[in-house]
Amino acid sequence: MAELEVDNLSLRFGGLQALEAVDLEVQTGEIFGLLGPNGAGKTTLFNLISGVTPASSGEVLWRGGAIQGLDPNRIARLGIARTFQNLRLFQSLSCRDNVLVGLHRQDRLPWPDALLGTPRARRHHRQLLERAQELLELLEIGHLGDQQAAGLSYGDRRRLEMARALGTAPQLLLLDEPAAGMNPAEKEELRHLIRNLRERFALTVLIIEHHVPLLMRLCDRLAVLDFGVRIALGTPEAVRRDPKVIAAYLGSAGTQP
Repeated sequence: MAELEVDNLSLRFGGLQALEAVDLEVQTGEIFGLLGPNGAGKTTLFNLISGVTPASSGEVLWRGGAIQGLDPNRIARLGIARTFQNLRLFQSLSCRDNVLVGLHRQDRLPWPDALLGTPRARRHHRQLLERAQELLELLEIGHLGDQQAAGLSYGDRRRLEMARALGTAPQLLLLDEPAAGMNPAEKEELRHLIRNLRERFALTVLIIEHHVPLLMRLCDRLAVLDFGVRIALGTPEAVRRDPKVIAAYLGSAGTQP
């Protein structure tokens, strides 16, 4: 059984068909990429999976159970975390406190301990601080723990958002354009980082990215959307050679992506 299944999923906004009968399956431990031109429906699909937007029809199944219609907090507690194309950090908080937000969602203390400040509560807080620092170190921004998120570079903010998502202890990590704004060297570092995170945390990864060469080198399989319709599915090599993909990106007379 696939870990994540999208079955005949559609979304309409009035007269606009944002997604139309999209099907795909993501296997446990897979790095699965979503490609497509601007407006193809990639982030819309993420929003449906993560509960941000309700679907018009179809199903989203997580480990065999339907999750469409659940609110984002419930879906996060089931083990699905995401980052956003438009960063959603707590700008006035430090990097460490941003990660603590994710950790507290996953590891909550009984309210009497939290209210009374018991030794158990103090010990729990120290452990969370250590865990937050570990995640910052893993994302190579450990030296920025005390800095406000608002003062980070764009690339470091992307890394911080990933660290916060990992703080929720997900089994499925949805990454929405994590390489946006990065130079070629940073994109290559990101590729290695995502693979390392998969191995370290036994993650399944679903990733949206406009940079085609990055996904071709990173992903086990890819799906391609165009105007809300899935036009290709398969290995990077098969997708690269698909005439529909070539036409969607470059026109029928173009070269391969």
